[in-house]
Amino acid sequence: MRNAYIAELYDLAKKDPRIMALVADNGAIVYDKYREAYPGRFINFGIAEANMVGVAAGLAHCGKIPFCYTIAAFLTMRAFEQIRNDVCLQKSNVKLVGIGAGFVYSDLGPTHHAVEDLAMLRALPGMTLFAPADPLEARLATREAARINGPVYLRIATSKTPEIYKKDYEFVPGKAVTLSDGEDITLIATGNIVHEALKAADMLKKEGKSVRLLNMHTIKPLDRQAVIEAARETMGILTIEEHAINGGLGSAVAEALAEDDGLPVRFARMGLRGTFPKGYGTLEEMKKLNGLSAEHIAKRAGDLLESREGGI
Repeated sequence: MRNAYIAELYDLAKKDPRIMALVADNGAIVYDKYREAYPGRFINFGIAEANMVGVAAGLAHCGKIPFCYTIAAFLTMRAFEQIRNDVCLQKSNVKLVGIGAGFVYSDLGPTHHAVEDLAMLRALPGMTLFAPADPLEARLATREAARINGPVYLRIATSKTPEIYKKDYEFVPGKAVTLSDGEDITLIATGNIVHEALKAADMLKKEGKSVRLLNMHTIKPLDRQAVIEAARETMGILTIEEHAINGGLGSAVAEALAEDDGLPVRFARMGLRGTFPKGYGTLEEMKKLNGLSAEHIAKRAGDLLESREGGI
């Protein structure tokens, strides 16, 4: 995803001189081609995320379109005041690009894991939130971010993310993608964890269950219509995210269900429940340690179907 994002940013900069790349002491090597082509439109601020975002807001008000790129956990937490006051409050045309979504920096520990970022930024007025699931979607989301006149957060993994989509895929902001259709249960996933949800859906289908799988690549604005249709047309909804269950995808879906009258549906959220990420290791090991592997997802979905109680 990281390489797809940078490739798209390079192409955007080729066509639009307003595009600027800002980094906070990381990504210097992967930006080599961009920096060589557009040396006046690349700034490395060092380990100064808040300064980077503040300057980005100033650049935006001078007519530029700055893309701020750094580790998601540091970008959202160290620069939250600037994101709130300089970007969102002022409606600045700034793009925030957080890499290392969820547990991607698996062996670096909980300080580097981004598991609160969606909750933090979803609360801010005017912020659009994209969490693409594969490299092509990351590239197209970057393109859409540049078109939007206002704050955008792009939540991406690093490299080696498996492909889901082909070249004819159309990315529509605010519109969930149905990866499989079914009538028993709906799985709603976002970002890198969509791959685990795909594997879980296959496991459930082998057990004879009919599974609808939605890739909710846009957390804000949420595709409420897709959520409501899932509640009316399937017997249960399970949300999956590499994130705390509070404030992110699960909360957004729960709000949509609670605010629409007459939708009694079995509902559950999968993510971190009242805990920081557990353990160290590979990304696959982290998913298993934190109950977010395909096997965990398939079991939770099966339990939800068998349960007589849902509860939001």
